[in-house]
Amino acid sequence: MSLPDYKSVGKPSSADVQLHSSIVQLNIGGHVYSTTLDTLRKIPNSKLAEMFRGPPNLRTDAEGRYFLDRDGTHFGQILEYLRMQTVPIHHVQEVYREAVFYDLKPLVKVLEEMPQLFGETVGRQQFLSRVPNYQENLEVIIRVARAEAIAARYSNVIICVLRSEEIVARYNDAMTSYNAEKESVVTFGPWKSPATVEEDLLDCIKMDIEAKGYRVSFQRHSTDKGFLFKSYDFFYKLTFKWW
Repeated sequence: MSLPDYKSVGKPSSADVQLHSSIVQLNIGGHVYSTTLDTLRKIPNSKLAEMFRGPPNLRTDAEGRYFLDRDGTHFGQILEYLRMQTVPIHHVQEVYREAVFYDLKPLVKVLEEMPQLFGETVGRQQFLSRVPNYQENLEVIIRVARAEAIAARYSNVIICVLRSEEIVARYNDAMTSYNAEKESVVTFGPWKSPATVEEDLLDCIKMDIEAKGYRVSFQRHSTDKGFLFKSYDFFYKLTFKWW
């Protein structure tokens, strides 16, 4: 009687074992989590649930844990919501980004109603959507500032805020009287806006540039030099501090 060929029977991998267990080990960008398939599938039509609906088409690490090459810092708060419907109150924007990535629509909706995101999406982003070429102008500001940073601790960019068509004539007059040795000017507008729009817009510019890692400050542009004989109230100096 012949004996079974035990050499052909290999030891199952950790990933194979996970396929037949309700317990799942995850390695998300170096952060290790343990959870269950039921938790990961809690929101049926989500991207996260689809990842684990059948045999996961995911890489595994050396320990056999399913690996996602993504920052996993805030994934624990995602799991807490799926387990207990616990809504995060800290790092809301970061958790929101992860909820959007995993297509967890109920969590996305809850987070969008929180003050941290409601003010950003309904208030600030709606405001900025009315400012012509806002994102393009931010890129120009940074590009100009970097070009002027050679061997200098500071670089300056002049911001011009034209809050209405009525100011355009004054702007054209200002640029005509601008001295030859002038600093770079980046213009926002014109568009229909309230009289106090400058402060809101400047706050947004500062916030978005600093979010990219730069250190900046604003002040009204001094008109005692640069412009000849006249004063204009729609110019501001944005200063980048490099070191």
